[in-house]
Amino acid sequence: MQAHTKKTQEEMTPSDALDILKEGNRRFVSNIKTHRNLLQQVNETSSGQFPFAAILSCIDSRTSAELIFDQGLGDIFSIRIAGNILNDDILGSMEFACKIAGSKLIVVLGHTQCGAIEGACNNIVLGNITTLLNKIKPAIKLETETLTERNGNNKTFLQHVTKNNVIITVQQVRARSSILKQMEKAAQIKIVGGLHNIHTGKVVFFE
Repeated sequence: MQAHTKKTQEEMTPSDALDILKEGNRRFVSNIKTHRNLLQQVNETSSGQFPFAAILSCIDSRTSAELIFDQGLGDIFSIRIAGNILNDDILGSMEFACKIAGSKLIVVLGHTQCGAIEGACNNIVLGNITTLLNKIKPAIKLETETLTERNGNNKTFLQHVTKNNVIITVQQVRARSSILKQMEKAAQIKIVGGLHNIHTGKVVFFE
């Protein structure tokens, strides 16, 4: 498979971009990889890149976006940070990806059994990790179904907080970036959330 070109990127719709990721994840779950000549893709992308999506995911070693969506060199912008939280630099990276580089899709991708989510639920206080985990606290506050055992040992509570964290981050992208909000309103891009199950490899999207 060849790397994306300016033409293929421009002709792609935001819905097309999401469908490509869904199909890629189906291949990943089925253990079927698209044949790629990576050295050829190195050559094809050496003079320019035309990724169709920007994916904000966790640093967890099991959640490489290129792998779980079966994508190659030059296909996606991969933004990674513990807990897939948002800050100004990440938001600027998303704006660059879409407004400058032409990407059609933003995905905020959480995953099951996330250590950062668990740490926030357990009120871990440790160096700079504390500041990062505090950004997850709104997702904990939003979870009102669980009245007891509101900690990282409660799998149901953890699952709810993980999903809330994705939803809140998607909302923050729209609220904090007028550029991306306007692009989505004009149907130039889509902004969606997703959850990767580390047991099955499957990604469920929240559209």
